[in-house]
Amino acid sequence: MVYDYLIVGSGFYGSILAERIANDMNRTVLVIDKRNHIGGNCHSEIHEETGIEFHTYGTHIFHTSSSKVWEYINRFTEFNGYHHQVLSTYRDRVYQMPINLETVNSFYNLNLRPYEVENFLKKESGKESIIKPKNFEEKAISKIGRPLYEAFIKGYTTKQWGKNPKELPASIFSRLPIRNNYCEDYFVNCRWQGIPLDGFTKIFKRMLESPNIKVELNCDYFANRESFKFNLGLIYTGAIDQFFDYEFGPLEWRSIKLVQQTKNVKDYQGTSVMNYAEQRIPFTRIHEPLHLHPERDYKNSKTLIFKEFSRKTVDDDPYYPIGNEVNKTVFQKYKELAEKDRKIIIGGRLGNYTYYDMDKVIEAALNCYEKKIAI
Repeated sequence: MVYDYLIVGSGFYGSILAERIANDMNRTVLVIDKRNHIGGNCHSEIHEETGIEFHTYGTHIFHTSSSKVWEYINRFTEFNGYHHQVLSTYRDRVYQMPINLETVNSFYNLNLRPYEVENFLKKESGKESIIKPKNFEEKAISKIGRPLYEAFIKGYTTKQWGKNPKELPASIFSRLPIRNNYCEDYFVNCRWQGIPLDGFTKIFKRMLESPNIKVELNCDYFANRESFKFNLGLIYTGAIDQFFDYEFGPLEWRSIKLVQQTKNVKDYQGTSVMNYAEQRIPFTRIHEPLHLHPERDYKNSKTLIFKEFSRKTVDDDPYYPIGNEVNKTVFQKYKELAEKDRKIIIGGRLGNYTYYDMDKVIEAALNCYEKKIAI
């Protein structure tokens, strides 16, 4: 059978476009994925020994302020009341992240008031006299001063990106908020947040259940590229450089390795994500998925944790784009090449070489459908 659309990848971008094309346009869609499951990096599963549901590729928290995104995703799931908090361990003490009033007071052994924090950090950062930051390190120091930067940012960033922070663009630091109060809600500026009540994988099953959609797993697009036929269009959600056979050279990506452990305690760290800021500790953070579903009573004496190690991309598993100027220039060449064929749409985090949050992927897919497909 020749389908109207071929979609490569069953993460949010691919699954949403498949759902819209199948249900809104009544067109047929073949969705293929090289993995043995749907859902991309948002896939979740149940740990057999403990019964705890975990996110296969690291903790994923849904959060958004977009009514459009919220209304759409709620067609396929309900969310629990989980609000995300991140903590960071430095020299065997636990601090709040992102850096807030509690972090500053604990680190410096002070008792500053909210209205005093800004001037305090200005004095700390002013010791370096950085007027126009040229890279990530200078940007961070110009905002929070060297002591906080070296304690909580430098080592973690070096591990995460595999580069000296001086080699990273200043813009990356803009993702890290600095707060003058005791707010511990990581996504406080988002109107909605939470974890799907029955897990992420159920969302994708519901999106892809239309009789107009066929899903083939363990199917490598590049191994079978010439055999796929489609009538109207190809939607590709993988790495854009691989799609074009690295014509302009490979883009730089970072990946992760998760090491799973079962602990014979009910609660190992008291929170879903604990960062480890020091470079001497090889992993970046520990995930404990038990805490993502406070509404569930797992009723067991064991918990599940995952140590996360950042690494160079290997075996075709890119996660995070390294958006420095060299990579941006190369990506722009691939983007211009992709735009020459109207029957091909390349999108998603990997296709757009962009560090999207989950809601931004959903929004981008909905916009793509409205502006490029349903016209």
